[in-house]
Amino acid sequence: MSLLIVFFCIVLLVVLISKLKVNAFLAFLVVSIIAGILLGMELNSIIISIRKGIGDLLGSLVIIIIAGAMLGKLVAESGAAQQITAGMMKLFGVRYMQWALMITGFVIGIPLFYNVGFVLAVPLVFVVAYQHKMPVVYLGIPLLAALSVTHGFLPPHPSPTALVGQFHADLGKTLLYGVTIAIPSVILAGPVFASTLKNIKSQPLETFKPATLSKDQLPSLANSIFSALLPVLLLATTTICKPFLPTEGSLVNLISFLSDPDIVMLLSLTVATFSLGIGRKIRMSKIMSFYQDSVKDVVLILLIVAGGGALKEILIDSGIGDEIGKSMHSLNINPLLLGWLIAAVIRVSLGSATVAGITAAGIIAPAVVSTQADPNLMVLAVGAGSLMFSHVNDSGFWLYKEYFNLTIKETFLSWSLMETIISICGLIGVFILQSFI
Repeated sequence: MSLLIVFFCIVLLVVLISKLKVNAFLAFLVVSIIAGILLGMELNSIIISIRKGIGDLLGSLVIIIIAGAMLGKLVAESGAAQQITAGMMKLFGVRYMQWALMITGFVIGIPLFYNVGFVLAVPLVFVVAYQHKMPVVYLGIPLLAALSVTHGFLPPHPSPTALVGQFHADLGKTLLYGVTIAIPSVILAGPVFASTLKNIKSQPLETFKPATLSKDQLPSLANSIFSALLPVLLLATTTICKPFLPTEGSLVNLISFLSDPDIVMLLSLTVATFSLGIGRKIRMSKIMSFYQDSVKDVVLILLIVAGGGALKEILIDSGIGDEIGKSMHSLNINPLLLGWLIAAVIRVSLGSATVAGITAAGIIAPAVVSTQADPNLMVLAVGAGSLMFSHVNDSGFWLYKEYFNLTIKETFLSWSLMETIISICGLIGVFILQSFI
């Protein structure tokens, strides 16, 4: 009976968001209250669980997501993203333009949130297409595949970062595993898949041609790449060093402090403020205005994550989490596959990758403990599932369609299939890693 209640609540969440157009945060709160009542919780306990779920999740995420948004905004506004793109084009040349755009998308996709990266990078694809008379979709899909993979697999993006907290995974290990899986996924969903799309004709709207900074206004390529990737470098370095350090002592404490995700993002933002901002004579007031604008871009994302935390806590405190965990023992299905499948179903139903990931995590979290599944791999499995088959209920679907000026059918044949390939490749990559860990 309890499992039927959870299923009903998920369906209700889908209806509220997709059919009735209720704000996702409010929908989560309403469904959380209904779930608590139906699962037999006391009314006062429901309120306490909702507050705890929101507080616990946001408490571990606010610094990472806000600092990440600020860093991404500075990378965009300073011209660092434009410089990275230009550098990649020069390095790879016309013949390997797809690969240049793919790597560009991957590099700028790590610090930039998906919508920001899309709006910033896609017009650069149009410039390349116009200059070299190449098919726009053929060039654009590799870049978009890279942006999508970083959005679904890699911290500090909201969904994977939230999943790390929910599954009590290690952020550094998740990032290293995620990059390992992301590279082949991007290659298959990007240049390899895009080679079948040369016949799709696209005439991008003139509105989306970019206004670019002049060369003398751009930071150096080395500075741009270093500043954009500093969070990754810090997390990777500290994670690699940990196994070789003694178990006690001041050095271990220092590395542990520097490897904390909050500290990593704050250090990276501080360095970028000087390297891309003050050091290039951009006024502090101007930099702070960038940061203010960036916060506005992620407030709704934070609210969605908070709502997901409320529902997760209701499922745990009601005892249904333990019931789901115990039922896993009687199911002959790999918990990683189950996590991917739940996220995929919610993604196809709702459209939002973030909502799909957070909701699936609340349902599957008990299985991580009861089945001793690797929490880092579970983050990636659920993240991969949350990217499955984007279609008409996903804002990214329409963003791509309108920017590239395509028909619905052409959007399905390019964008939707690209997302599906990423999702399936991610799941396969998780299973391959599982065999070695």
